[in-house]
Amino acid sequence: MSEKTPAKPTTLPTETQRSDPNAVASFLKQARALGAGRVAGASKGRLILALDATMSRQPTWDLACALQAEMFDAVGKTGRLEVQLVYFRGFGECRSSKFVSDTGKLKDLMVKIDCRGGHTQIGKVLSHALTETEAQKVNALVYIGDAMEEEVDDLAEKAGRLGLKGVPVFLFQEGHDASAERAFKEIARLTRGAWFRFDRNAASTLAELLSAIAIYATGGYPALEARGRGADRLLIENMRGRSGS
Repeated sequence: MSEKTPAKPTTLPTETQRSDPNAVASFLKQARALGAGRVAGASKGRLILALDATMSRQPTWDLACALQAEMFDAVGKTGRLEVQLVYFRGFGECRSSKFVSDTGKLKDLMVKIDCRGGHTQIGKVLSHALTETEAQKVNALVYIGDAMEEEVDDLAEKAGRLGLKGVPVFLFQEGHDASAERAFKEIARLTRGAWFRFDRNAASTLAELLSAIAIYATGGYPALEARGRGADRLLIENMRGRSGS
């Protein structure tokens, strides 16, 4: 992860699929809450958005880009959250951008990423998050993917270290791969994060959850509790282990 420019982040994978204009409109409505949901005393947070951009994700890539790009727009306007884009694909390609408040460049970069064949590199993403938070606190890591082709114990060890450093990982799983689901849920448990299904038929719910995670990254539990929306409560329940996800 040596390359660090907003225009050329290290690789991360994501899936493709035509996004429904109504779903995107719903997302925009929810995401704009970031601009209105200012919590007194909330400081600027840092969030890493990591994407699996391997070939299996191609079918839903458009949806992922639409949701994440609109989140970038909403977050960028608040000026209270710095976002770093990470993605992996191909033969060992894993890239990361700088942390930026103006997320326009990250959005432009993300929509230009194409999916390429290759194995998952979740371990690299977790290691990168550890390195970043040791340098300066990372408040949350969001990961979107559909598969897991690595040693679960290795991922668990890195996830445990992130948990000790207070970096929750929020994993959105596309599809129903059983191995990926077990690994993702264990990573969420060890980091006190949360696991959710990434379903193109639930775009509005995903939008609300991404908005809630951004609120958490800038103000923690108090910010979520103060806003008190359904997705905020759902996120809190998952993070505190009171949901059967």
